[in-house]
Amino acid sequence: MSHILSNKASIVIVVAAVVVVVLPLFLPVVKHKEFSFFRSQQSSMATEKFGVKIQKNPPESKLTELGVRTWPKWGCGPSKFPWEFTATETMFLLDGKVKVYVDGYDESFEIGAGDLVVFPKGMKVTWDVTKAVNKHYSLEK
Repeated sequence: MSHILSNKASIVIVVAAVVVVVLPLFLPVVKHKEFSFFRSQQSSMATEKFGVKIQKNPPESKLTELGVRTWPKWGCGPSKFPWEFTATETMFLLDGKVKVYVDGYDESFEIGAGDLVVFPKGMKVTWDVTKAVNKHYSLEK
């Protein structure tokens, strides 16, 4: 009987050793793949902040479908100014970073390079351009 227990104990020790040695090598690969998948899913999801729609890093197919690369460009250096959207404006930021303050809200949000953003007609904001902006834009008619 002690011989059987000794064999079982040996098996438990070997299995434990395999788990201790092999599992830590395997987990970073699994976690990395899951994280990459989650990140890619997150990157193309649209969110809404105070009525402004923001899609971070949309797929190139979406940009092509919208014709973004054919839209006019606009840019400015670091500055802070009020702005009212007289038409619904869709923009794709090529470069830069902007802290946006929407009238009527105490909080702000940031948009930056790689963001596809839609501001509704009539919205009043203050743009705090913290890093020079270069964007494509389209105005709804």
